Amino acid sequence: MKIALIGNQNCGKTTLFNQLTGSNQHVGNFPGVTVDKKSGLARAAKQLEITDLPGIYSLSPYTSEEVVTRDFLLEEKPDAIINIIDATNIERNLYLSLQLLELKIPTVIALNMMDEVRQNGWSIDIRMLSERLGVPVVPISASKNEGVSELLDRTAEAGEKRLLPARTDFCGGEVHRAIHSIAHVIEDKARTAGIPLRFAATKLVEGDELILKRLGLSENETDILGHLVSEMEKALGTDREAALADERYNFIAAVCEGQESA
Repeated sequence: MKIALIGNQNCGKTTLFNQLTGSNQHVGNFPGVTVDKKSGLARAAKQLEITDLPGIYSLSPYTSEEVVTRDFLLEEKPDAIINIIDATNIERNLYLSLQLLELKIPTVIALNMMDEVRQNGWSIDIRMLSERLGVPVVPISASKNEGVSELLDRTAEAGEKRLLPARTDFCGGEVHRAIHSIAHVIEDKARTAGIPLRFAATKLVEGDELILKRLGLSENETDILGHLVSEMEKALGTDREAALADERYNFIAAVCEGQESA
């Protein structure tokens, strides 16, 4: 079973990878780029291969780290994802999480640095967080090896049973309409290209040229997409990327309300 370990920079990802794999790891580079590729077999379950992907904040193709991570997810098609997030800064970390959930890959969120949360006198409603995001959430402290065993068990279960995220739609209003309209236009092409439909439609709303190229749309289909996006931008009075980012951050703010208070 192939497991992808993904998170923002400085979220404790390397510490977790080392706890999971111990000395059973090897380091190389992704083909064509000087970006580290670290993989290893889990100490507790040798049939689980874990790949530690570069620390990123988004799945937009602006940096080599983002492109490498996205290509790995789309082409290698891991059996499950561990999305590690910093429990002391949930709001910033969840922006990447929402994009990962759109990929419809079994995912478990590792809520790291819970020891710091307790020290600060904060409380986090793990069950509510899991329900709102539609995936298991496991509290851990990677540096102290707390919760790591449960995390691995939940991830293996998610991968074996193909427990897909229960939610992939985090947008409302005009953005929601644009995404769904585009999904209808590209459905066949996304299936042929092996790209999850929701992810592809969202990326086209953003204006992602790499996804557009991979889909191989006709001139007529491309014109339809341009019209749908223009209508959305006109209705909202903002550009395509800002429109989608606003919806994601509104959803995240609603999820996080009260989550990091004493």
